[in-house]
Amino acid sequence: MVIIPLVTDRHLSTVDRFIGGIDSLLRTLNAGPATAARPYPADDVPETELNDRDKKHSAGLMRVNHAGEVAAQGLYQGHAAVARDPTIEAQIKSAADEELDHLAWCEQRLAELGSEPSALRPLWYGGAFIMGAASGMLGDKWSLGFIEETEHQVAEHLTGHLADLPENDRRSRTIVGQMREEEEAHGANAQAAGAAELPPPVRELMRMVAKVMTTTAYRI
Repeated sequence: MVIIPLVTDRHLSTVDRFIGGIDSLLRTLNAGPATAARPYPADDVPETELNDRDKKHSAGLMRVNHAGEVAAQGLYQGHAAVARDPTIEAQIKSAADEELDHLAWCEQRLAELGSEPSALRPLWYGGAFIMGAASGMLGDKWSLGFIEETEHQVAEHLTGHLADLPENDRRSRTIVGQMREEEEAHGANAQAAGAAELPPPVRELMRMVAKVMTTTAYRI
């Protein structure tokens, strides 16, 4: 699933950029596999023999991670489409570029495990884009707050996956480890840029939505 970048034009109005973001969303959903700009973290990690059960479990977890990265792209592009401050917009797009690498790495690992991404990825992307744009309409500080909380929750999920992945699946563990470091950095950057703290009910709602996505993506 290739993510089509938003067209950057500082003279476009917020409405124009939002419409451009919708166009990007539609083109993204009809694109092919993602391509990473950076090297694959597991390139130098030898593949190990996994039994059928462990292989299926690793694939399920990597499919969840891939679904999370699809949603992250939707979220970031939704925020960028309505960002008011050019500096904040640039920061969001920079983070989205790293997330795109994560997406491609997860796709590659799924292929190595003989599996495929979630069949519901258009839903994950489209829903996250709308949520990102809607929260971004409230202002950049709330957009950043949404990103900070999202990255915090994603890092928690990845920590859980590192504990749950088979010990001998070193390639998946290497990928997830690097992803977690970068997700934590994205959250810290959003906080440093002036993220507003989200109300507890909003954070809990985000956890509930994430739970539905992760449970579903593990299987579908």
